[in-house]
Amino acid sequence: MRKRPTEDRSAATGSRAAPRRASRRLAGLDAARGLALVAIMCVHILPVSYAATGRPTVTWILFPGDSPALFALLAGTGLALASGGRRPFRGHEMAAARAGIAVRALLLLVLGLLIGHLMPPEPPAYNILIYFAVYFPLVLPVLGLGPRALFLGAALALVAGPLLLHLAGGSLPAFSSYNPTFATLATEPIAVLGQLLLTGTYPALPYLAYLLAGLAIGRLNLRRRDIQVRLVVVGAVLAVTAKLVSRQLLYAGDVYTRLLFSDPDLTADQLESLLTYGPEGTLPTTSPWWLVLTTPDVNTPFSVAWSLGVSLAVVGTCLLLARRHSAWLLPLTAMGAMSLTLYTAHLVFLSFEVFYTAPALWLIASLVLSVLFALAWQRAFGRGPLERGMNAVAQPVRPAAAQRSSR
Repeated sequence: MRKRPTEDRSAATGSRAAPRRASRRLAGLDAARGLALVAIMCVHILPVSYAATGRPTVTWILFPGDSPALFALLAGTGLALASGGRRPFRGHEMAAARAGIAVRALLLLVLGLLIGHLMPPEPPAYNILIYFAVYFPLVLPVLGLGPRALFLGAALALVAGPLLLHLAGGSLPAFSSYNPTFATLATEPIAVLGQLLLTGTYPALPYLAYLLAGLAIGRLNLRRRDIQVRLVVVGAVLAVTAKLVSRQLLYAGDVYTRLLFSDPDLTADQLESLLTYGPEGTLPTTSPWWLVLTTPDVNTPFSVAWSLGVSLAVVGTCLLLARRHSAWLLPLTAMGAMSLTLYTAHLVFLSFEVFYTAPALWLIASLVLSVLFALAWQRAFGRGPLERGMNAVAQPVRPAAAQRSSR
């Protein structure tokens, strides 16, 4: 069982007036994105359990579940920065920004479906790009809101998204492909839509909590030290609280026994495996007590709160480190600045399934090549190749959208 990420940042609008935007990229955000990419590579390539004991590896203990959440949160932050930052665009500028984001969503959908054709039926990774093609349109209506409203929306999505997944998940059609393709979309559109919204690995409804929280922090002054410290503190408190309350309910509150007897076909070994590695597919709906778990990829209120807290703390920490140690973060920031390109290349590499023979060596090679390519390309050309191409396609749409909205 393996996992995944995405790019997030673009030029703001295409209106006649020069858009309001930060003069410099925030190295801490790129470093956080690069760190998420490294974590994704580790989870995808390295074993998740020891063959001799069946116990989870250090990689699985440290990285699963939180890296996709961090990418989603950073995607929201990138959308906020691309639509005005602390002062959201209004009128024709916002119309141009929304049009550019919509085009990017369509391009991510096409790219994700193409990658789906490369993946084998039992894939080594689940591609998150096609999910981002749904995330972006869902946040367009709230793109102009301020941080307070966006944080409230994230809190609502944190609770309501998992509840809707629990209530409706059993009635939705099961998806037939972990990585949808053009053929899957054409023959099973309802199943694919249900997968992207509720039943997939990264369903949009619970993941809106990360997107909205990312939008909210993108409306703050992220260059201020007190904001950075606050992100670390709030994130750590949220993560620790979610984990402690979950474990207290699970073991001290006898929820473990309730879950074990909620399904007559569920054995103690199967429950232990589910609590460690997550379910094969969607979380069972036989009892509402399943919603207290914080296992990776279960998308419960507690697991979303945990991953959201970890993501906030990582972003705050990277921003703080970048204040004085940006040179030390250069490998991560270079990778993070072109995460779409590197993530896509990573998935293409995984599709050949050659890494099983020597996973540690393949991981080291992947990381070294990614860092060297990112540093060399950034020095020579700046924006990553896929990021540059996506911007080139989306850029012409922005002036037309701004002109139509100003009539």
